[in-house]
Amino acid sequence: MPRAAIFDVDGTLLDSVDLHALAWHEAMVKFGHDVSFEQARSQIGQGGDKLIPHFLTAEAQRDHGSEMEEWRGKRFKSEYLPLVRPFSAVPDLLRRVHDAGLRIAVASSAKKDELEKYLEIAGIADLVDVTTSSDDAKGSKPAPDIFEVALGKLGIGGADAVAVGDTPYDAEAAGKAGIRTIGVLCGGFTEAALWQAGCAEVRPGPATLLACFAGSLLAK
Repeated sequence: MPRAAIFDVDGTLLDSVDLHALAWHEAMVKFGHDVSFEQARSQIGQGGDKLIPHFLTAEAQRDHGSEMEEWRGKRFKSEYLPLVRPFSAVPDLLRRVHDAGLRIAVASSAKKDELEKYLEIAGIADLVDVTTSSDDAKGSKPAPDIFEVALGKLGIGGADAVAVGDTPYDAEAAGKAGIRTIGVLCGGFTEAALWQAGCAEVRPGPATLLACFAGSLLAK
């Protein structure tokens, strides 16, 4: 059995992907970049250090990249954070993981202050043993940094953990850290994309993972 479960947050535990995509789309348009909602959404799951270079030239990044990211952060917190809700059965799933004897970590590309708020919204702050945010890592997903920091805080190797995430970036990052990944479809990526990124198991969402816990990677 694994010794720990490492959860992504946005799109995995919280229904927030569309809201993040809206904030990025609005920021891009405000600063003169023709980036659609759909284009922005396809990159959610990575941090700003990966998302911004995907759409902006090096010159544009130097000129207003930091200002745009700051505007996006303020926009999300003021307009969209109040709308974020957890997916069904999230606290129940984490309690089941805890009762199975696994330690629980979250590994998110969000900033530390955002992550603390997310755990409160999800109702799981008291169930999490270790948190890792973009403030702890040099590179965001699909770089393995965030997962490697989580493993270090847990004091275990990748083979002793299972990651749960909704994007190909989660699976790629976890795989580079030697961690098997359970993909969930609730974040909007296709099942094929999750398998292709290296997921060892794919489930519709947290509630299904809870219902099928005994047959999942978390229990074997």
